[in-house]
Amino acid sequence: MRIALIASSFLPRKGGVEEHVANTALQLRALGHEVVVWAADQGDEVPRDFQGIPLRYLPTPLPARAAGPAVRFLASAPRAWTQWLRAWRRDAPDILHLHCFGPNGLYATALSRLTRTPLVLSNHGETFSDAHGAFDQSGLLRRGLRAGLTRAEVVTSCSQFAAADLERFGIDPGEVQVVFNGINLHEAADGSIPELPERYVLGVGRLVGTKGFSNLIRAFAAIADHPTAAGVHLVIGGEGPEADQLAKLAAETGINDRIHLVGRLDRPQVGTVMANAEILVVPSLVEAFGITILEGWRAGVPVVVTRHGGPPEFVEDGVSGILIDPEDVVTMGEHISGLLADQQRRGVIGAAGAEAVKDFTWENVAQRYQEMYDAVGPT
Repeated sequence: MRIALIASSFLPRKGGVEEHVANTALQLRALGHEVVVWAADQGDEVPRDFQGIPLRYLPTPLPARAAGPAVRFLASAPRAWTQWLRAWRRDAPDILHLHCFGPNGLYATALSRLTRTPLVLSNHGETFSDAHGAFDQSGLLRRGLRAGLTRAEVVTSCSQFAAADLERFGIDPGEVQVVFNGINLHEAADGSIPELPERYVLGVGRLVGTKGFSNLIRAFAAIADHPTAAGVHLVIGGEGPEADQLAKLAAETGINDRIHLVGRLDRPQVGTVMANAEILVVPSLVEAFGITILEGWRAGVPVVVTRHGGPPEFVEDGVSGILIDPEDVVTMGEHISGLLADQQRRGVIGAAGAEAVKDFTWENVAQRYQEMYDAVGPT
């Protein structure tokens, strides 16, 4: 079958959706499908392919009320639509599989309707986790998502929590199929990170407010003087618009020499920083799923994880991780301190996570999608 995976964002950008689409593409190809990735053109310098999988970067202009942007939209929309049609004719997909509804979703839904190509729509929590609140601000996106959900033959979500949020867009959450994210269980952990401290608590993710790293810094600062935290540092990996504010907050704590913002990490570096951590903390204010949790599990590291969102659906509190209220800084710090004081408990929780992660593979994700394609695609 010919599958077009339509992503809101892709290489060279990094994130959960990009990771999901990349690995799904590779596994679907391994299952014998012809796969192409169509991604929204965001003006980046982009590759022509991903490990031999063709990439098409398509424009997604949207109308605007202001005179200048409105005129530009009228000029650019016909050209954009022509490129979408050209991609469809060139790749002749049997399935349009939309990942993370945004402007890409408006074009994909219209293309599905025009060409009568079956549409599968995969929600990744974008309706509530977008850092800019796109669905709260844009009536066009809200209407477009409603149309996409109606048009789609199958709707999936990365968690029951994310599926429940789709109810306000007109779909019964019971009709949404939950497909958890996956991970490469054998990814190399051989990246070099200069001046990594010997012992550290770890946070990894995009540096935006919704990821809650400011609360992690405050929680760590609150327990930094405890005997259990002697010689322990805090390492935060990732990049994003909050980087300067987090650096300023770290300086204000008075322990700036023990807080390290190490910037963007490539895949081998993520493996390395996970493998050497004492504890991984995922302090997101809300998290649709949390691939970072799986990365910690794979490394055998105990995880302290937000209870807001999807994680409680697969993290067993007190067994494979510790669930927290990310805005309760005092309790977060107490859990971190408690784990630092108890090496045996760290080992038990880390081992439970290492066992649990075996069920979360990209092969399983691709198999689930293939079953859906078989049900709605050409016979």
